[in-house]
Parts: sequence; C-alpha cells; structure tokens
Amino acid sequence: MVEVSQYASAGITLRGRRFDWGARTYVMGIVNVSPESFSGDGLSEVADAVAQARRMADEGADIIDVGGQSTRPGFEEMSIEEELARVIPAVRAVVEAVDLPVSIDAYRRPVAEAALDAGAHLLNDIHGFRNDASLAALAASRGVPAVVMHNQRGRDFHDTIGDLRAGFEATLAIARDAGLAREQVILDPGFGFGWSVAQNLEMLRRLGELRDLGLPLLVGTSRKSTIGAVLEAPEGERAWGTAATVAIAIANGADIVRVHDVAQMVQVARMTDAIVRTQR
Repeated sequence: MVEVSQYASAGITLRGRRFDWGARTYVMGIVNVSPESFSGDGLSEVADAVAQARRMADEGADIIDVGGQSTRPGFEEMSIEEELARVIPAVRAVVEAVDLPVSIDAYRRPVAEAALDAGAHLLNDIHGFRNDASLAALAASRGVPAVVMHNQRGRDFHDTIGDLRAGFEATLAIARDAGLAREQVILDPGFGFGWSVAQNLEMLRRLGELRDLGLPLLVGTSRKSTIGAVLEAPEGERAWGTAATVAIAIANGADIVRVHDVAQMVQVARMTDAIVRTQR
C-alpha cells in the first residue's frame, strides 16, 4: 500500500490543479502528432489532436502529453525544424482548447523551450537529462516540473532495479546541479526502452523498491511490445493487457499512468486505487 509519508513532498500544482502524491493515481493521456507512432494512433492534423485531447479530458484524463517525435525502437530522428512544425501548433491549440495541464514529450531543448513558450506546463524527457543537461536548467528557469525517464537503450545491463537506481541518481545529480528542486521531479522507469520482455515484467513486479527515492513514479506501459509479446496481440488489441499492467503498476506504487485508452484506464485506476490506497 502507498503511504503519503513516503514522498519527499506532498505534491505539485499544474495549471491551478493540485496533484497530491499518494491520494490517487493520475492519468496522462497520450496525443501523438506523429503519424509513424508505434501505437497506431499517430495524428497529422492539429484539429485531430485537439479533438483527441478534448475526448480524453471528457474521459477523465488529468494531463495531456503531446509529442511529435516517434521514439519506438529503430526510429529515425527528424530534424528539429520538422518536430517544431508538428508539435508547437498542436501544443498551442490543445492548451487553448482543454483546461488541463499539458506536457511536452521532447528531449531536444529547442523543441521543449518552444513548447513551454506555447503554453506547456510540464517537461517529459525520455533521456532523463542525460542526453541534454540543459533541459534541467530550462525546467528550473521556467519553474516547471519534469518527468525524467531512465532510458536503458545502449546501456549495459546488470540488474533491473540497480540499473534504474543508478540512472535516476545520475539524473537527480544533473537536476540538482541545474538548480531544479527535487520536488519538481517525477521518475519514469522507462518500460519498453531498452529492456527485454522479462526485464520489463520484472520492473513492474519490483517497482515498489523504488519508493524509497521519495519521488512520484510515472509508468507508461500502454500498448507496448512486451504486452504484444505476452499476448501475441497487435497494437490495437492490447487494451486488456495494458489494463493488467496499469493495475499492477498502481499496486506497486505508480502515481501517474501514461496511456492511450483513457476511458478504460481511468476505470482501472479508480478501481485499483479503491483497493490499494491508504488515503483517498
């Protein structure tokens, strides 16, 4: 069970909304303005991104996460100019259309900075500042929180939780040196980013071992290939498998779940919270 006293801070405020760690699980809805997205839901029109964000808000999402660069295995990095052209109009339109905090899923400073200028409220860096430490300084200077992911791609494997701890400690050192308060950091263990199927499953089983870091955890398992491997299911048929991983992640300490199927996962989160949360 999740105890509120385990957290280094009580929570954060985003766009006037309070996120109280330990009180309940928050749901982040994914808006991909990347037609090549692995999940099959990539969008190419701003109007479609706005419609999807509005639907997710109606379905109970707490945060909308907008990204334009596919990060699936083997992806080809687009130019910064192309990413800006995709992401910035979508961020600006979603911020105007939906009264929810909006995060920018980007790991290159020009994109992240332009998205904050367009109204984004939260950074989401799949490299946890280890690819570009200036993102930590950007978050600190703008006074915004950051989701920092441990990315195992290209790194030697030793032990799942040990590698996560080492990665997070490196990220937190960068944040500290940049002046970003520890309370502004949300940890993401990077499910699906450089881990084997067995290691991804172990990550979920042992997620609670990361609670002593005292920081909120975001887990993003939605529709990923590990679910496909276990169930032998294509991307569009992984909602039930995602639901199982979301429930287990919450039971083991996740504070935010990042998902494509918001309506279903809001119900999963609420039901799991009713079972495992010690304070509502």
